[in-house]
Amino acid sequence: MALITPIISVVIAARNEAPRLPLLLADLAAGWELLKEIVVVDGSSTDASPRVAALAGAQVLASPPGRGRQFGLGIESSCGSWLLLLHADSRLPERWQQAVARAIDRHGPKQIDAAWYFDLRIAGAAPGLRLVEAGVALRSRWRQLPYGDQGLLLPRSLLQRAGGLLPLPLMEDLELALRLRRHCRLRPLGAQLRVDGRRWQQLGVWQTALRNAQLRRAWRRGSSAEELASHYYEASDTSRC
Repeated sequence: MALITPIISVVIAARNEAPRLPLLLADLAAGWELLKEIVVVDGSSTDASPRVAALAGAQVLASPPGRGRQFGLGIESSCGSWLLLLHADSRLPERWQQAVARAIDRHGPKQIDAAWYFDLRIAGAAPGLRLVEAGVALRSRWRQLPYGDQGLLLPRSLLQRAGGLLPLPLMEDLELALRLRRHCRLRPLGAQLRVDGRRWQQLGVWQTALRNAQLRRAWRRGSSAEELASHYYEASDTSRC
């Protein structure tokens, strides 16, 4: 891995993730030489998430719940020339920093201009999860539409050119990806990000996949993000952001 001056602002959206947030922060510690700062934006947690983040040395900001608002506040408050956006219940792979450093090394005036995402790995042994992951990989590569669960690495300047991240309570990841792909390629980092499988286990793999597809379709057909968010969290574990 090439030596890189710390340039990445990590922005984490968290809500009631005190048991899982320390694991992600420990993963990030392995790449300290790349990181300018870690900003955890807490969406009105009722557990110890803010305290856990502060004890780990992260900058902690308070926000109303909703990942679009949380990420927007964290991005505005950060100063790195690169951004890494993560959900608090995710786990980075071993040697993630090498994949990230390679992506940054490839960026430049005469090189590629791109945003980068991790491949998705959902925690759990159900065979259906592997099929979901394969479908997400195809969607990410062919349609240039990765999920927010996969993390997003991009230059701040690229995000600004694309118009920033809107403060939507749901679908902020899809809305941003649709705009980003008009400005650049969205490329895989070649490493897997593991996400918590609670929702998939609680609602069932295929029920969750169908519900997610229905929500995306409704949003594209004009339903408001606010209306969809109320249905999404009503059917889910509302302790998560």
